[in-house]
Parts: sequence; structure tokens; C-alpha cells
Amino acid sequence: MEFATFTERVAAIEAEPADLEIVDHVRALLEESTADSSGDEQCGGEQIPDEQGSGEQAVDDRGGGDRTAAELEILARFVQGRVFPAWDSTTLDIGPSSCYEAIARAAGTNVSPVNVEDRLAELGEIGEVAASYEYGGQQGLGAFTDTAGDAGGDSLTVREVDRTLRDLAAADGDGSADRKIDILFGLFNRCSSEEARYLARLVLSEMRIGVGEGTVRDAIAAAFDVPTDRVERALQVSNDYGRVARVAREDGRAGLDAMDLEVGRPVQAMLAQTGTVTGVLEEWSEAAVEWKYDGARVQLHYDPDPERTGESKAEVRVFSRNMEDVTDALPEVVEFAEETLERPAILDGEVVAVDEDGSPLPFQEVLKRFRRKHDIAKARENVTVRPVFFDCLHADGTDLLESPLTARHEQLVELLAEGDGAAGDSPDEIRGLSLLWRTDDPEEIEAIDAEALEAGHEGIMLKDPDSTYSPGRRGKHWRKRKPDVETLDCVVTGAEWGEGRRATFLGTFELSVRADDSDGALETVGKVATGITDETLADLTDLLEPHIIAETGQEVDLEPEIVFEVGYEEIQSSPTYSSGYALRFPRFQGVRHDKNPSDADSIERLERLQGQ
Repeated sequence: MEFATFTERVAAIEAEPADLEIVDHVRALLEESTADSSGDEQCGGEQIPDEQGSGEQAVDDRGGGDRTAAELEILARFVQGRVFPAWDSTTLDIGPSSCYEAIARAAGTNVSPVNVEDRLAELGEIGEVAASYEYGGQQGLGAFTDTAGDAGGDSLTVREVDRTLRDLAAADGDGSADRKIDILFGLFNRCSSEEARYLARLVLSEMRIGVGEGTVRDAIAAAFDVPTDRVERALQVSNDYGRVARVAREDGRAGLDAMDLEVGRPVQAMLAQTGTVTGVLEEWSEAAVEWKYDGARVQLHYDPDPERTGESKAEVRVFSRNMEDVTDALPEVVEFAEETLERPAILDGEVVAVDEDGSPLPFQEVLKRFRRKHDIAKARENVTVRPVFFDCLHADGTDLLESPLTARHEQLVELLAEGDGAAGDSPDEIRGLSLLWRTDDPEEIEAIDAEALEAGHEGIMLKDPDSTYSPGRRGKHWRKRKPDVETLDCVVTGAEWGEGRRATFLGTFELSVRADDSDGALETVGKVATGITDETLADLTDLLEPHIIAETGQEVDLEPEIVFEVGYEEIQSSPTYSSGYALRFPRFQGVRHDKNPSDADSIERLERLQGQ
């Protein structure tokens, strides 16, 4: 499919206000990619993503069908603004300023990056800016590179765009920043204005056309006549909409049902709602109770078989809550797996920072380790972490997502007791194991809660003993109970420079929450400036300054990339902020480096909390 055809279809989707019609547009797009194996299939050896979307080089000698299957995978991702599968932490690693420079170079000698930024301030959206220029006449390094194709003549295809963006992502080392701009310039130089609109959005992950994950799920089901719930399950175990679309087309329901978890490929974490002891006991009769740790969520993947992994030893990979590979940053977790596990496994848990006595340290200490990419040994000396696991998703070739919580925990105990982790036969002597109690006694639950708090942890988790594991769902089967002030996770969308001794710091931060629609819109809910030390302000300024997109006096606008945890005394109705609500006495609690803006709290949650 030509990229121009894709952008026409996407423009129609963006113009459609009704959800059902949007699904129908996406369905038609997916069907169209498989309807004709002729067209732009002119390359005998082309980079085609394999079933996991890795984009390895492959000689395409299998006919147009496989080429269109590869195209189908790309379209299922592109329509969501993705280049890589959801499980893949690879990024294009190109910031707005580099994108502006590429647009300016392709737009003409009289256009500068500053002109692009000025136009962005005027138009408010990078797609509109990119579409306001004419392209195709510039000469330069990026215009004639192999990755960009033959500039100045033939049309771009979606597979060429995908391949070129993967080349851009792979650029590394000295001079890679300039190389990325050259590659992107080459793409823009071959674009029409309308193609540039959606290329710019794709590059900056700002597609925002009203297509959410549920839209693509429903479109796959409709396009290939498979049950929606089977598509949902396949997405849960694969985290790859492109792969699921391809399997649905080629193998139907049987193929979807055959998709399993894979050690080494992360899945989304199951999430919890807030709840009360009385409420859960009324609903479940009996609760599974665990300590709630003030740590960071991790998913541990372990495979001891060198023949399977292709490595000389066991393969250990650790992923964050956002499915980012953090293996190198957490050598303690790798060592734990190597010392403790003997069979392939996928475990869900947390890493907790501890002091010399093993007592837990605040959550922010854990994040110092997650953010470290260099000099890990030094970071390890400064902050020690230990893993604690509370769930088992896969064990020795068997997926456990559909098994009850209690059965999964029994498997977890068995796995952790096999190696050097156990000091005895009792579960409380197994290193790295989060204990689980089953009870219908509120007083016993209160006692477990008190014990957790005395040990320095946040409180307790309440879980339905019979619940299955639902990746990515914030369902009613897990409830978190915390005794301290309620908090919200808010996206930082603006800030103000301080005054006096704080003049070099960003000191007041505009907070926003997700709107109830699915296009990623954010609405303001207040500002926070208290609970922040000078040292923390310096760190926050370093963190947020690269995301500044505009400045007016002391006020700055920020890309919506960073999430704050904010405590508050009360939620009030207010016309001052676009959400219709305001936080009374907001107080900064910390940065949620483990959360994306899409994970932030919503207006719907504000309404629910206000009504409690």
C-alpha cells in the first residue's frame, strides 16, 4: 500500500466523530491491505517484520501474500501511532527539535527549525505544521540514501516508511543524531503535504486520530470474522496488534487460541483499584491478603535452556511496569533468578530499595536505580534493591493466566523453593516470596495490615482468591488499601519558573488528568508547588526542561510526558480548570517514572473520588 493511500484512510478516520464508524474505517483499512498482493510489490528482498515484529532482514521469495501480511502488521501498528509492537521497548529516539529540523530542511532553504517552532505555536499541532509546507525539491545526504529509497520520483509505501523508521531507530554511536535527522529528512523530502502531516505525528507518537487499542481489537475481529474475546486474549499474551491481525487473517480463531505467552516477551501488568475490607468481604466472602510494597513493579523472565535461548547460559530479562527492559539496571534481580530458578518462568513482583538492615526505603530510592543506565556498580553501592514476587504467569511451558490466584501462588512457591532461595520448608523462609493469607475475618486482615505498616511497607493488597490474571486490566479483582492520604497520578503539562533563589528552577507545576474519550486528550485539574525541596526542584527541572515546547514570560508549556503522584485533601468542583475540578491543598509525592501519560488518572476517577 502506498503511504499516500494510508494517509487518506487515516484522514477519513480522524474526521469521523462516531466510534462505531471509526471501527468500520479501521476494519476496511486492514481488509484493504490484504485484498491485492500486486501494486507496489517490486522488491525481491525486503525487510519484513517477523511474527514478533522484530524487523529482521528477510528475503521475500514467498509471494505477494506474505508481503501483504507484513503490510497488515505495519498498518495495525501505524494506525495507533506505533512503529514497534507494544511489548518492544525500542524507540525512535528522536526528539521534537530533530523532527523540526528535518521538516525545515525538506521544506526549503528559506525555512528554519525556528520557523517550524513558531508555526507550531500558531497552529498548535505538529501535523498541521508539517502539512503547511511543500516538499520534494531538496537535495542532500538524506534524499538519496538507501533507507529513504529513490527520492524525487516513486511514491512511498507503508513498508518503506516502516523500514526507514526502523533504520532511524537503529542509528547509534557517534554522529547518530545527525544520521537520524538525515534519514527523516529523506522521508519528508519524498512526502506530499498530507503524507507529511501523519509522518510527523507518527515520528513523535502524536497520531491522536481517535483510534485506541479497543478500536483496533474490534476492527481485527470484524475484518477477519473472529470472536472479539479471542482477539482480546491473543492481545493479552502477545502485546502485538500487528501479529494478532496477521494470525487472525491467516489462521482464524484456532490460530488466535494457539497464541501463548513467550518467555522474554513482556505482557502488561494486571492493575488494582482501591477498595475497603468490608466491600471485598461482602463481594468475595473470602479475601487473599498480601503486603503492599513501596517499590516498583517488575516482570521477571527466566529460561535456563541454552538451546532455546541461543545463549551460552540461562537467559534472564527484567521488564518494568511499562514493559521497558531494565535488566542491566537491576543485576540483583538477575542474580536472584540465576540462584533461585531452575525452570522457565514469568514472575510478577516488585523491587524494593532497602537499607543496610534490610528495612524498606522510599519509592524514590528505587527509581534512582531504574533511571540509571551507566555505572551500575556505583549505583548498586548507593541503593540496594531486592525483588519480591507475588504472582506466576508462566511455569515450565505452561501459561497460568487462566488459573486462579491461589493456584498461581502455589506454583510460585514451588518455583522459588527449588533453588537456593529457600532456607527451610516454610513459605516465610523462601527468599523473594510475597506471602499470601486467605481469610474472611476483618480483624485478621487489620492485623496483617498493621504488621505490614510496622515493617515499613504501604499497607495491604486484597485479591479475589479465584481471580484469573488479566494483563493490562484495572479490574475489580485486585484492590489496594492504603491508610494514608489519597493520591492521584497526574500528567505535568506546564510549569512556571521560580523567583529569587529558585529563579533557575521550575517551581510550580500544572497538573492534568485524562479526558474520558480515547484520543489521549488531557484536562487541567490544578497546580502543585508544595512538598518540594530545593534538591528535588533541581532534579525536576533537569527532568522537565527537555520537554519544554513553548515559553511565555515565566510560564512554560510542556510535552505531556511526565507523571507526578500528587496527594490532596479534597476534590472540589471548579470552573477554573478545564476538567471541571480542582485539587484542594495538592502536595507533590513523587515522580511516577514507571507510568506513561496513558496510565494517569482520569476525570471519571475524579468524579468517583469526589462522590465518596
